[in-house]
Amino acid sequence: MKNYYILILIAVFFSCSGDLEDMNVDVKNATEAPAETFFNNAVKNLSDTMSGITYGANGNPFNTTRLLVQQISSVTYNEGTTYYSNFTWNEVYMDILNNLAQSAKIIESSESMTLVNTNQLAIIEIVEVYAYSKLVEAFGDIPYSQALDVNNISPEYDDQQDVYVDLIGRLTTAIDSLDEGQGSWGQDILYNGNVTNWKRFGASLLLQMGMRIIDADPTLGTQAVTTALPNVFTSNADIAQIEHLESQPNTAELWTDLAVGNRRDFVGCDVFVNYMNDLNDARIAVYFQEVEGTDGVYLGAPSGLAVAYNDYSKFGTLFYQPSTPVILLDYATVEFLLAEAAERSIAGVTNAEEHYNQAIRASFEYYGLGSGADSYLSNPMVAYDTAPGTWQQKIGMQKWVALFNQGLEAWTEYRRLDYPALEAPPESFVPTVPVRLTYPISEQTLNKANYENADAAIGGDLLTTKLFWDVD
Repeated sequence: MKNYYILILIAVFFSCSGDLEDMNVDVKNATEAPAETFFNNAVKNLSDTMSGITYGANGNPFNTTRLLVQQISSVTYNEGTTYYSNFTWNEVYMDILNNLAQSAKIIESSESMTLVNTNQLAIIEIVEVYAYSKLVEAFGDIPYSQALDVNNISPEYDDQQDVYVDLIGRLTTAIDSLDEGQGSWGQDILYNGNVTNWKRFGASLLLQMGMRIIDADPTLGTQAVTTALPNVFTSNADIAQIEHLESQPNTAELWTDLAVGNRRDFVGCDVFVNYMNDLNDARIAVYFQEVEGTDGVYLGAPSGLAVAYNDYSKFGTLFYQPSTPVILLDYATVEFLLAEAAERSIAGVTNAEEHYNQAIRASFEYYGLGSGADSYLSNPMVAYDTAPGTWQQKIGMQKWVALFNQGLEAWTEYRRLDYPALEAPPESFVPTVPVRLTYPISEQTLNKANYENADAAIGGDLLTTKLFWDVD
């Protein structure tokens, strides 16, 4: 009888041996994920990268841009305001671009490609172009053609203008390949799979990129603008913004930094707050809080100086909310670009004043202040006919205000339009406001030869080295 039971056990063992490998699978920790998961993770990381505010020895490259364009100041730690910060671009390459590449790889490995898959790949391209364009606009030459190759830990840098031209081509192709009659993602945290909205975002990004390089390459810049025109944003309903939830980890990164981190060092900058005060701009009550113990007093701190936090206006309560959206590209920006296109006499765009007015109205409306726009526009210092300076100054000054909390875009447009006229704080690392970011220190040690080639190609890895599109 004993031998009989042994034989049964042996038989059972061998009959189940084909399933033993399944017993070693860790069902609690996934080793695979759908393309949609990688895509949404990339978009969430993009939101965090564009909106966070902490900075340090090796910080997010875009976190200090609000400080560079003097929308805000840091009253305790002044490395960012005096240009002593170093940067790492790991968040962009690893957390955004790598996730997008993985998402595309999964889709492309499918046995049969569908029209939905084609839309998904085009949308991935749009976000990838967005991320790469911001790197070029910040640093200049960057690893591009050899980037994201795990077998190449020392990628070469590509020429900044060549990269930008290629990105415009990729973006144009992606927009053209979108089929609005088909679906895309079952869910995405930017447009919930709405292909029409993605097409509008792509076209608006193409408009922005075309205008960005129009002084360096008038032919391509004009072509990009005219190609984009039929599909750009037409209202605030089209805005490319990432909405967040009330609970972590899906909250706004700025809220995490300010509220959870209990940061008590960021306040409005004096030149920005003074400009808004002088124009009686109602948006100031959204952007900032009154100085503690006062009735309606908004005060900005001098950039680069260590001063008392409570003596100045800190971020408005909107930015202390976990669900406050992060803007990637808004309708107001599109209208300002159209006003500029009209001034440049680009075919298909007329009436710069109307586009300028609509841009300001869109900004007021976005913040729930639509009724105050007409009064603001009646101010002779704001009205397009009477505001001081050239069209570059008129648009540049108002764009500076409308782009509050969109630090990278505000800094880029400051460099391109040369307004507002900003001065470097006392004892800054360089005597002028930086016009580019310096490469990560890790590149000097881990990718030395290619770093040195890029340093020579751009004219020096300096904060003062102008990029190819910054012509004037």
